[in-house]
Amino acid sequence: MTKKKDDRKSRYFWNSPDVAEASHSDKIEKSSKNLNIGFIGVGGMGIMTLNSIIDFENITIKAFADVDKSHLEDAKKIFKEKFPESEVKTFQDFRDLNKMEDIDAVIISTPDHWHIPTAIHSLEHGKHVYVEKPLTLTIAEGRDLVNVVKKTGLICQTGTQQRSSSEFRLACELIRNKKIGDVKEINVTIPFNNVECPPTWESMPVPEELDYDMWLGQTPWEEYTKQRCHYSFRFIKAYSGGQMTNWGAHHLDIVQWALDMDQSGPVAVSGTGVFPEQGLFDTATGIDLLYEYADGTKVTCKTADKRGIEFIGSKGKITVRRGEIITEPETLVNETFEDEGEEQLYVSHDHYQNFLNCVRQNRQPIATAETGHRSATLCHLGNIAMTLGRRLQWNPKTEQFINDDEANSMLSRPIRKNF
Repeated sequence: MTKKKDDRKSRYFWNSPDVAEASHSDKIEKSSKNLNIGFIGVGGMGIMTLNSIIDFENITIKAFADVDKSHLEDAKKIFKEKFPESEVKTFQDFRDLNKMEDIDAVIISTPDHWHIPTAIHSLEHGKHVYVEKPLTLTIAEGRDLVNVVKKTGLICQTGTQQRSSSEFRLACELIRNKKIGDVKEINVTIPFNNVECPPTWESMPVPEELDYDMWLGQTPWEEYTKQRCHYSFRFIKAYSGGQMTNWGAHHLDIVQWALDMDQSGPVAVSGTGVFPEQGLFDTATGIDLLYEYADGTKVTCKTADKRGIEFIGSKGKITVRRGEIITEPETLVNETFEDEGEEQLYVSHDHYQNFLNCVRQNRQPIATAETGHRSATLCHLGNIAMTLGRRLQWNPKTEQFINDDEANSMLSRPIRKNF
């Protein structure tokens, strides 16, 4: 029987004739006691992750890759302070890192527009992958990643770490077990932009340490300016989706978990957004969205001064945010779910450790590629609805808008020549 060729594989700038042929079981056996780790992207989030796992037992950090040499120097400095007698390799091109046969898993903390290309390339070269949120730049490339994960049989964890926090798990278990009755109204609040954008910008010389062409990757060529890149890229549509994908990816992920929708999603989305009228940034600064699910559940997502999630049920209410859960009735915070017939959710106490343990044990992590793709999809649906300014009907099975060619044209984006 001939397998159908993946017709999206050529979307990116590589073909992979040199992909390792080692079986997944061989990779797991090799990794059972110690895992060799590579980092792709060691800017702000990458450095935070490095500091978070550098003391973990049974891992060896082998290499860093980043288009910015100054990031590589920062990461190498942290490594050498901890392991002065050890060596670590550095690359500006992540493909060179992926050629290292002794690396078992990579942690990807690039800008959003590089998440899927680096993840797919890593998987195709036999590496397990941990990919930061938001998992995707577009809805279509999320399905691409899920397909590659299935094809390779490797482990993929999405960096939506709230799933590894006890307060969010408890909130979802309370809702799944109907401790506040039927929940038909959920209110999500995410923060306003935390970076100001000047009304005008000027092109600048590209810093010597930055491979700017590689940084742009699949996106259209644009003149360099400092504010286009590190961190503030997230407020430019070409590279990210603003606070909608930055914080929405976290809180809407918990909504999906609570509603048992990790394999599905809403059937309609509508709302409005306030967009900058000048300057470099072009993602929404004010958000007011409504998601509708097939069972009648309605989820709002709005920008506000305090972020969190409010679940309103027929018998009570739950408000949850990082480090805090408030329940009505108050006694619900002491609930445990140990009786037969009660639904207990996946328990993870550390998101990075969960990924590494799943690689060792060949089991699925708490935030799979499918989970991350579905949660990121909500964020992209919201951005598309705000851009078009109308209510959109969505089919979560086919992952297509219903009777709306213009909206469907926004499910993917053109890729720059040579990428």
